[in-house]
Amino acid sequence: MTDMDPLVPVLAGLVVDVVCFLDSCEDDEVDPDSAVKMMESVSWVLGQLPQDQCARLLKVIADLAESEQDPGRRAFLEAFPIAFGLVEEPEDSA
Repeated sequence: MTDMDPLVPVLAGLVVDVVCFLDSCEDDEVDPDSAVKMMESVSWVLGQLPQDQCARLLKVIADLAESEQDPGRRAFLEAFPIAFGLVEEPEDSA
């Protein structure tokens, strides 16, 4: 399958938005322990994706970041793959 299902970017964007909300909400909005558990769950589920599906997700997230107009959401999209263990953090070349 070479064409991307148009639902994939929509769902990927929703996952990122939910995680962004959980990451940025105040303690009186969502219990911090519950937020962390949910974000860990998302990270675990995404970590279980087969390599080809993970690559597709990374491409979708990169495309979303590239087209994002809001600087805060763009930064979150750009950080998402590392923050959720989809790619390794690059080592500093010193």
